[in-house]
Amino acid sequence: MQKTLLFVDRLSTWVGQAFSFCIVLLTLHVSWEVFSRYALDNPRAWAFDGMIMLYGTLFMMAGAYTLAKNSHVRGDVLYGFFRPRTQATLDLILYIVFFIPGVFALTYAGYYYAADSWRIHETSNITAEGPPIYPFKTVIPLAGAILLAQGIVEIIRCVICIKQGHWPSREQDVEEVDVEKLKQELNVKDEDIEKLDVYVTKDKPR
Repeated sequence: MQKTLLFVDRLSTWVGQAFSFCIVLLTLHVSWEVFSRYALDNPRAWAFDGMIMLYGTLFMMAGAYTLAKNSHVRGDVLYGFFRPRTQATLDLILYIVFFIPGVFALTYAGYYYAADSWRIHETSNITAEGPPIYPFKTVIPLAGAILLAQGIVEIIRCVICIKQGHWPSREQDVEEVDVEKLKQELNVKDEDIEKLDVYVTKDKPR
């Protein structure tokens, strides 16, 4: 079971990392458009559509990745104080009542939404010379399906946690720097940092 859970984690991670390059494409696209508009006096009418599609693709396809890393924003003022079993019970209720119906509706409706767009070869009507948007709309059911799979994995994790009393492991990825561990590796003490703070703050204007 754990291997299956980690496999879905790795799939969500791979998809999120692959589509993260949309940031690079979006940066290049916006930079060239600004240069083309102001330096070459040759703006492109469809540039705005391209920005929307790149950002939308990144946002949609990163959903499962973020869920796999348990990184979605949550109001955990009280949640963090709960025992793992209580956390898992609360998460399980929210997944079943809100997450699964919502994501299933997104995937189901998105499939027909994209199919209709492909059938008529829909183009954007936001700007003149709008580009085709049926490939972009295909992202909706695709992202929904991957997010639904990751959500099922999270539900299984909740059930395991309720039974065992602790959360099962996740696929590891980029983690925040452990400051205390870094201090130990570099043999730096708090006293040393305080001595350096003197040089930083002594000339600071009041």
